Amino acid sequence: MAQALPAWNASYDVVVVGYGAAGAVAAIEAADAGARVLLIEKMPDPGGISILSAGGLRITSSADDAFRYLKHTCGGRTPDDVLRVLADGMAEAPDYLRSLAKASDATVKVVNSPGNYPFPGCDSLGYAEIESIPGFDARDGYLAARPMRPGCLLFKVLVDNVELRRGAIDVWTSTAAGRLHRNDAGEIVGLRAERDGQTVEIEARRGVILTCGGFEANEEMKRQYLVSTPVINTGFRGNTGDGIRMAQAVGADLWHMWLYHGPYGLRHPDPEYPFGLYVKLLPMWTPERTERALPKMAWIIVDQDGRRYVDEYPPYMSDTGVRQFDFYEPKTYRHPRLPSFLLFDEAGRKAYPLGRAITNDREAWYEWSDDNLREVENGILNRAESLAELAQQTGVDEAVLRATVEQWNADCDAGEDTAFGRRPETMMALREPPYYWAALWPVVINTQGGPVHDARQRVIDVEGQPIDRLYSAGELGSVFGHVYVSGGNLAECFVGGRIAGREAAARAPRT
Repeated sequence: MAQALPAWNASYDVVVVGYGAAGAVAAIEAADAGARVLLIEKMPDPGGISILSAGGLRITSSADDAFRYLKHTCGGRTPDDVLRVLADGMAEAPDYLRSLAKASDATVKVVNSPGNYPFPGCDSLGYAEIESIPGFDARDGYLAARPMRPGCLLFKVLVDNVELRRGAIDVWTSTAAGRLHRNDAGEIVGLRAERDGQTVEIEARRGVILTCGGFEANEEMKRQYLVSTPVINTGFRGNTGDGIRMAQAVGADLWHMWLYHGPYGLRHPDPEYPFGLYVKLLPMWTPERTERALPKMAWIIVDQDGRRYVDEYPPYMSDTGVRQFDFYEPKTYRHPRLPSFLLFDEAGRKAYPLGRAITNDREAWYEWSDDNLREVENGILNRAESLAELAQQTGVDEAVLRATVEQWNADCDAGEDTAFGRRPETMMALREPPYYWAALWPVVINTQGGPVHDARQRVIDVEGQPIDRLYSAGELGSVFGHVYVSGGNLAECFVGGRIAGREAAARAPRT
């Protein structure tokens, strides 16, 4: 139903909601197409989760091969024409990134890197990333991101491009978008926002582009849409599903709401610390390929009965590491793997730092110790002098736990995981007390669900029709609906952001 339109406090051709990678690209493209653009960001600093990324855009040497790969990756849940434009954009991405890099005098590196799943077309894939920026020193992070991530380099290039277009692009931070405004003709004509404690009504003469991420920081949405909860947010408070609710309010359909990208991780015992902690990042690997040797993994995982139930080092753990928690035991009416327990011994404690934090936040940051002892002191990790004490602390059956560890140690001696086929070079026995444990939870890097969009990035309503002058890009309604491809969200931030920016700017301004 149409609504009475407000008196506008500001007027632009295109309003972009969310200043991460997708929002920056959309604003750049709309400005270059001749539009006057407002780019708003709810948080005090831009970057979103893009700034925390590994910084590599998924690219391809063959759009046809990439299309085949994406079809398998999305498992039939995303239309072909939407995947086709993403594949085409992935082929164009290296040259586009080089054009943006000129604003920072940055060096672009392109590497061949097959897809993380061995689907048809995987060999055509690679990454394009920013290798270096003269004079840019972000060893301690960039903006509010900690620590330095390759995504900081990528986002610095985007910020420099936005700044280069000041005059065509205005940027408002600490500005939270609210409801979308729609006229009698069904067009999106603007939005309401909160800025400096005041309500601001912003006209969008050509269109609104939603690029404000997913719902990692919205506990209620996670409870309703994800299979098992809690799922712990890892590093950014800003993604609270605002764009999803705004789009729903004007009739948008939703897709892929169940899927999220993340590994298993740890909880900080201080309830004031808002984020989860990652376990140590070990190299990813792909089945059915000749792989280099993998490093030792110092831990095993057991369920609430004290039994191993999974290969702790699965292929592409950052995507598959959370799937195990969804198991529901109908005989006991519980999720016996939520939480699970991560176990290691003194040799494992000395092997390397077992955790890490990555945040885009002005206040919250945790520096993991080199020897893991600070984490034992503050309760992230727990110490037990014996397996009997470990069983008592975790509440598992001592006999079951002891049998689990003995079988694991025997498998380590034989060089074969007889239960789950973990790669032998990664196996590490648990023989040296004291023992250590931590509750293990699913953690979310980013969600994939949101409003449905078409190949032109137009938001689609529940009747299959585009909502006039409303677009989305990036993590907000990602194309991925089955498994995730590493670097894929960044690719669709750039490809979808370019399309949305051009589409919105091409519309005739409303009279």
